[in-house]
Amino acid sequence: MAKGRKASTTDADLCMKLFKLRRETEMRKARNFMNFEFHPQGVDDVLKLMQALGTQENAWARQVFSFWEYAASFILHEVVHPGLFFAWNGELVFVYAKFQPFLKELRQKMENPEFLAGVEKAVNSSPEARKRVGMIQKRMAKMAEKAQAAKSQ
Repeated sequence: MAKGRKASTTDADLCMKLFKLRRETEMRKARNFMNFEFHPQGVDDVLKLMQALGTQENAWARQVFSFWEYAASFILHEVVHPGLFFAWNGELVFVYAKFQPFLKELRQKMENPEFLAGVEKAVNSSPEARKRVGMIQKRMAKMAEKAQAAKSQ
């Protein structure tokens, strides 16, 4: 994917447009919820959110998941240079790292084998992004431990 070609100003322009879309008011709320407020402990927590149709939290989850699926499609269809994309968009990797432990079971229970499949393919297409997944998951585990310790005090 885009191997052998350098990132162009067109790639940079597309990355900038994606960045600007992330700053839209409702998208900020959705990203804040999914990245910092929603801490699933297992598949059931994610399923409960995904089945809570009509709630703000469900709308935010769908908004974040679909945004990153759309963005991943730019990588997978060689619309944007993957190296530049991942340099600008670590959040796609973060979202994947957060939900990756649950994906296999989620896809089965939701009867949706394509759930976050584009994000997964995009991340797995980049050795650097794959490496970041492990680092992010370790960081999230430490943060969860600290939060649990603070709760028990």
